[in-house]
Amino acid sequence: MLPGEQPPASGAEHPDHGSLDPADNRTRSSVITARAAHTFEPVGRSVAAARAFVRDTLQGWGFGDVVDDAVVLTSELVTNAVVHAGTAAEVVCLRSGDGVRIEVSDRYPEREIPLQSSGVAMSSPDREGGRGLQLCAALATRWGVEYSPAHKHVWFRLDLPERQVGTRTAGPSVSTELLPLADERVRVAVIQIDSEGAVSAWNDDAQELFGYPAKQIIGKPLTDYAAWPHTPGTSTGIAEALRLSRWEGSYGIRAADGRVVPVYASHLRVRDPQGEPSTVCLLVRDDERAVLATPQRGTAAESAHRADGQSTDPFETFIGSPAPDDLDGLLQRTVERSRDMLDGDAAFLLLATDDETELEVRATTGLPSARQRFARVPVDTGSGRYGTARMPAVHEDLSAVPGAVPLLNGTGMRSVVTVPLKVEGRLTGSLGVAAEGAGRYSNEEALRLQFAADRIALAVESARLGELERLRRGSLSFLVEASDLLAGTLDRDQTLALMAQMTVPTLATWCAVYTIADTASEPYLSYVLHEDEERIDGLKALLGRIDPPEPVPTPGARIWPAPARAAHEAALEASVRSLDDEPHHLGSGIGSTLTTAASVGGETVVLPLVARNRVIGMLVLGKPSEDHFRQENLELAEDLSRRAALALDNSRLYSERMAISQSLQRSLLPPDMPEVPGVEVEVIYRAAGEGNEVGGDFYDLFTIPDGAYGFAIGDVCGTGPEAAAVTGLARHALRLLAREGYSGPAVLERLNNAILDEGERSRFLTLLYGELRPQEDGSALLKVVCAGHPLPLRLRQDGSVEAAAEPQPLLGVMDDLELYEQTVRLEPGDVLLCVTDGITERREGSRMLGDDGLAEVLKGCTGLTAGAVAARVMRAVERFAADSPSDDMAILTMRVPEPQRN
Repeated sequence: MLPGEQPPASGAEHPDHGSLDPADNRTRSSVITARAAHTFEPVGRSVAAARAFVRDTLQGWGFGDVVDDAVVLTSELVTNAVVHAGTAAEVVCLRSGDGVRIEVSDRYPEREIPLQSSGVAMSSPDREGGRGLQLCAALATRWGVEYSPAHKHVWFRLDLPERQVGTRTAGPSVSTELLPLADERVRVAVIQIDSEGAVSAWNDDAQELFGYPAKQIIGKPLTDYAAWPHTPGTSTGIAEALRLSRWEGSYGIRAADGRVVPVYASHLRVRDPQGEPSTVCLLVRDDERAVLATPQRGTAAESAHRADGQSTDPFETFIGSPAPDDLDGLLQRTVERSRDMLDGDAAFLLLATDDETELEVRATTGLPSARQRFARVPVDTGSGRYGTARMPAVHEDLSAVPGAVPLLNGTGMRSVVTVPLKVEGRLTGSLGVAAEGAGRYSNEEALRLQFAADRIALAVESARLGELERLRRGSLSFLVEASDLLAGTLDRDQTLALMAQMTVPTLATWCAVYTIADTASEPYLSYVLHEDEERIDGLKALLGRIDPPEPVPTPGARIWPAPARAAHEAALEASVRSLDDEPHHLGSGIGSTLTTAASVGGETVVLPLVARNRVIGMLVLGKPSEDHFRQENLELAEDLSRRAALALDNSRLYSERMAISQSLQRSLLPPDMPEVPGVEVEVIYRAAGEGNEVGGDFYDLFTIPDGAYGFAIGDVCGTGPEAAAVTGLARHALRLLAREGYSGPAVLERLNNAILDEGERSRFLTLLYGELRPQEDGSALLKVVCAGHPLPLRLRQDGSVEAAAEPQPLLGVMDDLELYEQTVRLEPGDVLLCVTDGITERREGSRMLGDDGLAEVLKGCTGLTAGAVAARVMRAVERFAADSPSDDMAILTMRVPEPQRN
């Protein structure tokens, strides 16, 4: 008696050849090595749960060769128990060395059991209990029925087929026409990646597949060549995938000719004898993935988990357990399971857009995924059942109805079955399986696929909504970061660079920015960026040869076919020219042209840059050959273009304002300083603030009649246009009045009246004005008026410092001023230092340099030239505080040099 069997009260056994010898009940190896059991309630969903339990159990044991027969038999026997008899059913799986025995028990032993013997016909398949035992007789190696007072056991045994030594799994023999297509020779690239992510080994097949010789690629990061999805907020990067202990899936490798080769890869993390980790990568072309792809199977542990009394989820029956936790993984698993379930050559899954008018290709197997991914097809392409994705459809031969399934055009597929994915009656997607042979599918396969689609539709929709939420959060994060970066600069060139760098490679493979100076100007190509820096020059040259896109203010992205068309024409011309060249001349020229053509040969879109109701430019985004944009990325790019347009226009306005400001600032300072005989004169001027705000401090030195020179240094209250107006008024009035022969006090009194006449625009002004007359004895005579300005300091040869004038009222406050001038004689070696309050009011915390601090600095300047004195004072002021100056600073020094001795 095998473990788990009940002692029979009576029974019947039916071996494959009709023998009733009890001794035949034992096979070549009757030692039970594993047992799994589960009880299913008398409800309809238990039948599917029982099928899943048996499938997962046998796959976990490695009995894939008999899984299908076991599932069919179990399904029929459990249906008899839970549906027809209405009792619970217990399913027991017993594993032995060369087969499996499955028992189905129910609690209705009084039912009629048809027996198979010579001359006795089986019951009708339509009768209760008849069809299950007929299938046992047809499929099982042995089967039988055993009774006990409370239970009835129907059991069957399936022996494993004979295998060659060393074989772990094997598939059935199929005709040559059904074998997957491959190139003349299947190449498996073997690449080893070191712990730093660089390629350390590269075999001949890798060179043949991707075009790079080993010496060119060894030592470089694999991430430089891998075309991995870069969608904000989703997916695992290749760097993370290379660090996993094992990884398997699809991505692309950028080949030497510029195109992306879709590959299926299997990664295994290993370590060398010294303990250093590395990753071994096996890669084949994506349409040859069967060479590497590992069948998805449950484990014995998973089966044991199901044996604890919990019911099996119907979703896991189809998709497997554990289910992928990301949308892309779930969709890929779905198409692979669908293809295998219907023994197809290809499968595809499309998800509906928000308005449900189009379906977007999200997962394929057996098709060129790089070309098909994210492509869109309409939901309804024609009238009737076969023209809509809302109903199941079977096409027995696509060659008879060309274009019926646009996704399969040019793929070699002839028969296809498609079914909708619906959630609460709403279309959420479409699932299809295709084969290269005609007439492969019928309504029966459509029903099977629809059943699978119904099981996974809700899970797919839930995962899709989760992905949209992650994308939304990622997009918001992306836009916040972009806004911060764009707001952080007012430089036009830097704004253009940021616009391109934020889109490449996150949203596009390459980017170009066109700017429009004004409504009468043509668009100008201002910036070009490609994710591969070596392709930027070729891309810029290509775009420079074609007309720019039309500056249309309509919001949203529009297709621009000109770059792809121009790239295609350039590639054809280069190929024709190369036919007449010597073989050794075929390298760089045509290679560069073809590479550029491949990089811009995909979809190209234009987004207008609109700011303040005017198109100021266009943002152009492009994809490589046969690649398309996702709608989510285009919407994100549109949001980015609006922010970038405002930032670009702000930088333009700021640049214009800066140019005006700097031009006005230059006009307020003297163009040239006259040479004063016998006197050294030096000026240092530092404007505070970015862009050198106009207004503030000013200085001047000019000639007046009788061989004298007028000089001035002043400070207007405030900054901006009002202060600039007073600055300009003061400087030009000083020159005019002084050259008319007015004395210093008369000049300042008239200037005071002019300032007061400005009314509300007037600003008070501190001013030091003087007249300088060189003397024949080598000294210099000065007449100065200090109107509210920091007092000038005189440095004598003995190192003493003293004020060279007395303070008087400032200008622009009172009508009647009584000003007077003071006379100062500079002896040889003496220095006169004149500064604005930006020097004396330099602060570090609560400390201020002040007049006394300035005098101390000046005391150390004995014997220095005028230029050296000014430089030392400025250096001392800058070192006094760590912060940048908050006020304008001006220094005017005059020194009478000592006579040279022979």
